[in-house]
Amino acid sequence: MIDVAADDARLMAAAIALARRGLGLCAPNPAVGALIVKDGVILARGWTKPGGRPHAETEALREAGERSRGATLYVTLEPCSHHGATPPCAEAIVRGGIARVVAAVGDPDLRVAGRGYRMLTDAGVEVTRNVCAEAALRANLGHVLRVTKNRPMITLKLALTADGFAAALRGEPRLAITGAPANGYVHILRSLHDGILVGSRTALEDDPLLTVRLPGLEARKPLRIVLDSDLALPPDSRLAETARAHPTLVITGEGASAARASQLRAKSVEIARVRRDEVGRADIGAALELLAGRGMTRLFCEGGPTLANALIARGLADDVIVLRSAAPLARAGRNGLNAESLAALGDPARYKSVEKRLVGDDALTRSERIL
Repeated sequence: MIDVAADDARLMAAAIALARRGLGLCAPNPAVGALIVKDGVILARGWTKPGGRPHAETEALREAGERSRGATLYVTLEPCSHHGATPPCAEAIVRGGIARVVAAVGDPDLRVAGRGYRMLTDAGVEVTRNVCAEAALRANLGHVLRVTKNRPMITLKLALTADGFAAALRGEPRLAITGAPANGYVHILRSLHDGILVGSRTALEDDPLLTVRLPGLEARKPLRIVLDSDLALPPDSRLAETARAHPTLVITGEGASAARASQLRAKSVEIARVRRDEVGRADIGAALELLAGRGMTRLFCEGGPTLANALIARGLADDVIVLRSAAPLARAGRNGLNAESLAALGDPARYKSVEKRLVGDDALTRSERIL
């Protein structure tokens, strides 16, 4: 006897794995995965292509052709029901003769929001919902948060020494905390996001490139973003000097130097101004709204402890990755996570630990915010 629920879960897990192929490539559209199955055989598969189209469902239907009639479609997000740059996927599913649709999560986009399901059921298609819902929600959290909270999903990465320091003291040589395997892992993470964010202090002290430099992934160019309240980023920084080849945005506060803005624009750096918060810094909430308005769904934060602690305190760090070196700094340094952040990460009502492993000699821990 076939266990339909177990079969559905197994095939949906495969569809979610397909969906992840689109992460960092298809914003503002969600990254969706789809499988077409008949009599236990996978006939076709699809995932959202770079730029957001073709959609996963239409890709799978195209591959299956006439074989889709009477088959089951597994899809990680409710099929769209509106006419946009492409016709509705729900219509294509009906035309393709799909008999049953198994979906992981509904689409909160108000243009869909249940209409895709209704279009299918009205046409006589059997619909099963909420299969592997939590895993699919995590995979598409960027889309969900952009639509419902007007902000991208944030992955926070912080590298710490064994004794908890994030950097050397100001004026000392830059501290290389993690080894080559962990650094390569960070480049993979960059490639899975639409943007990479640092604060002004990290931009000044580390002079980073924030590019993806792994073989085979060099074409991926997430938007490099500096949250820089007073436009301290030098025009001769590596970020500014490479802005023609790698898109770069500086988000600054209202009233920041017009002269410095002109110098950075001359290097092809884009400048955006947002309101200031109660202590005079560029407001991070306004910055995230700005990025969401540009269609960004996934943001990778590589800033220092100031930005990291602020994101955790405000409940904005959705995925927290800490890479801890086996070696201590063994001298005074810049502290990493503060007591409040450590308490938040240890609070089961706020975060759950989902991964612990070694990356080379460095210890990785990953925690997800409770949704």
